Amino acid sequence: MQNRKSSVDELIALILTGIEDVKGHDINILDLREIENTVCDYFIICNGTSNTHVNAIVGSVQKTVSKAIHDKPWHVEGSDNAEWILMDYVNVVVHVFQKHARSYYDIEGLWGDAKVTSIESSFNQ
Repeated sequence: MQNRKSSVDELIALILTGIEDVKGHDINILDLREIENTVCDYFIICNGTSNTHVNAIVGSVQKTVSKAIHDKPWHVEGSDNAEWILMDYVNVVVHVFQKHARSYYDIEGLWGDAKVTSIESSFNQ
């Protein structure tokens, strides 16, 4: 069990690095482990400023994770219009939104019982 936890922690750290490398905004981690019947352990949510920026974030996350631990998402959805792209790493699901789509779908509100950790960005937004 400890190996699984450390590998999930490493995956989360790599995903955050990929997001921050291309200046993703408003990064939140939702810990879903205490909620019954969830599809994964964590959501990582962020937003980009345009469809190009959203695609760049997704590409950076995939490249960072693949290079470091040779893992790739089990499934990716939403790349066609890039308003909301979901990357499913099984235990961790990454949601990359454009700001208007993030406000509209309000994932943080839907999962209000989750423990939320906001990540401070190392750059000025």
